[in-house]
Amino acid sequence: MTITRTSNTITTRDGTTIHFTDWGHGPVVTFSHGWPLNGDAWEDQMMFLANHGYRVIAHDRRGHGRSSKTWHGNHMNDYADDLAQLIEALDLNDITMVGHSTGGGEVARYIGRHGTDRVKAAVLIGAVTPQMVVSDANPKGVPMEVFDGIRAGVQANRAQLFQDFAAPFYGFNRDGAKDSQGVRDTFWLQGMQCSIRAAYECVKQFSETDFTEDLKKMTVPTLVIHGDDDQVVPIDTTARRGVELLPQGRLLVYEGAPHGLPTTHKDRLNQDLLAFLRG
Repeated sequence: MTITRTSNTITTRDGTTIHFTDWGHGPVVTFSHGWPLNGDAWEDQMMFLANHGYRVIAHDRRGHGRSSKTWHGNHMNDYADDLAQLIEALDLNDITMVGHSTGGGEVARYIGRHGTDRVKAAVLIGAVTPQMVVSDANPKGVPMEVFDGIRAGVQANRAQLFQDFAAPFYGFNRDGAKDSQGVRDTFWLQGMQCSIRAAYECVKQFSETDFTEDLKKMTVPTLVIHGDDDQVVPIDTTARRGVELLPQGRLLVYEGAPHGLPTTHKDRLNQDLLAFLRG
């Protein structure tokens, strides 16, 4: 089966419809979102960069947002291959790939599986790389019980889970934090657009996947951005380890920033992305 496309979707070789948003003109920047969100999570960065002369493209991962709610294929390799087929269908080259959280893993796995022929640079923001769960190789990792609890929450009452999860995601549970009901509602809305199957299966992918070898293959300049108050993807488990594996990695720490920094620290992130793209 060949890849087909419309103005805002492609159909992959296995028949999955992947929705994408494509704005602006100029050098290409792709965006891969976190769990359980969709491409709209990047709207602040996309509007900013499109207004500064870039073509910005964000897709909804399979099972998420407006893409097909598939039963099968909720695996990091499939996520990366879907992204590769989107890039092929749009014939994108000299891309800067940006990924947040699970999307950071997706970017790493894309390069691990498909190389850097079409890629000029990458940005990993609050990324789950090189691995989240505790293991012999990752003694500072997050206990499996945490991820079992998330899965249990998805099955028991995912609507309530997404409402509750927004607080640590954006750091709204910290003293002095500027809470936003609108941001909480947006997180919930995007989460509920994700199928329960994808929400459940993706937990294993973002927590257990080992991206060590993928990071070693990321030979392009790579900016790693992480908040040091990330309660979801702890910086010591991920960014501080991962940057050591990157051939051209640089770590930029946002002091006091939570996991959802593309929203809470959007102005700073937008400027840092623009500087990296121009540099």
